[in-house]
Amino acid sequence: MRMYDYLAPAVNFMGVGAVKVVGERAKILGGKKALIVTDKFLKSLPGGAVAQVEASLKEAGISFVYYDNVEPNPKDRNAIEGAKIFKDENCDMIITVGGGSSHDCGKGIGILATHPGELFDYAGIETLASPLPPIIAVNTTAGTGSEVTRHCVITNTKTNIKFVIVSWRNLPSVSINDPLTMVGMPAGLTAATGMDALTHAIEAYVSKDANPVTDASAIQAIKLISNNLRQAYALGENLVARENMCYASLLAGMAFNNANLGYVHAMAHQLGGLYDMPHGVANAILLPFVEKWNVISNPQKFADIAEFMGENIQGLSVLDAAQKSIDAMFRLAKDVGIPANLRSQGAKEEDIEYMAEWALKDGNAFSNPRKGNKKDIAELFKSAF
Repeated sequence: MRMYDYLAPAVNFMGVGAVKVVGERAKILGGKKALIVTDKFLKSLPGGAVAQVEASLKEAGISFVYYDNVEPNPKDRNAIEGAKIFKDENCDMIITVGGGSSHDCGKGIGILATHPGELFDYAGIETLASPLPPIIAVNTTAGTGSEVTRHCVITNTKTNIKFVIVSWRNLPSVSINDPLTMVGMPAGLTAATGMDALTHAIEAYVSKDANPVTDASAIQAIKLISNNLRQAYALGENLVARENMCYASLLAGMAFNNANLGYVHAMAHQLGGLYDMPHGVANAILLPFVEKWNVISNPQKFADIAEFMGENIQGLSVLDAAQKSIDAMFRLAKDVGIPANLRSQGAKEEDIEYMAEWALKDGNAFSNPRKGNKKDIAELFKSAF
């Protein structure tokens, strides 16, 4: 048996009204001036999460400035722009408001504010030598889990390849998940982020780096998503479903933060880098195809997933029960309107060889439960076309 560590933010707030603690926590962390990292749409919403963060900071006497140019699949240029504002304005902490793009961009800004060179210099695992500024991550989507993870995922604009900086130093000091900030999410975003969370949970559960602690988080996340994503997609104002998806996303984030992921994410990163394909959509399309290929690595775990997702596996062999999990993944994706294939999202077959090569180099590839080669990955891409 190997030794495991378990990493998570020091403080995590969950539930209705949690966003109101931002100012108090910024004060406890010794903040004087915060850089709020978000996108223009979220900043424009009257009474939205950004406005609530502003109000909380003002009440606590914390000054702030903005970097509000975060793009989907955040680019290295976003982190460079944000780091310049951080330094020019003499900020001492970062508050990220949004989904994974804002959180990853904020981590990138923190890295550039405290480390020399370019972000790509730090691609890999535990490459950061200095502490980052305190980060408070206010989450507004139930999906990426970035508010509780050590992963910083950025697109290199020179190569259009996503790279990952994995370090305990990237962990936010405080994570905040308030379901009220998610009620207004469009159905399509609800579906994509929810399927992203499901991918985190499933990949963590079958990862070769899984352990009983990460399994516990992944199992509960799979159950919560299977029982609540359809409802949150159907009616965004369903606060029970929203809150349960909040918990599911956080649990899935905790699971993969420590058990790591697999080929679904390694492949999805190539689609995001090349085509700016929404990360959750890429994961959702790829998930059943990749996991069908993975089944033989651990049929019992896939049989378990089928049961967690509500399938009746009574009387079935382990392999037949395992296949039920794949059926359940396809059905959930279809029920929440996920596109059926990669071609519909602009992916090109002539790029498959290039994407397969880079997917194998992605940091998430090394924990996949079944070892493949470039040809295997190319075939998996083709199966999802």
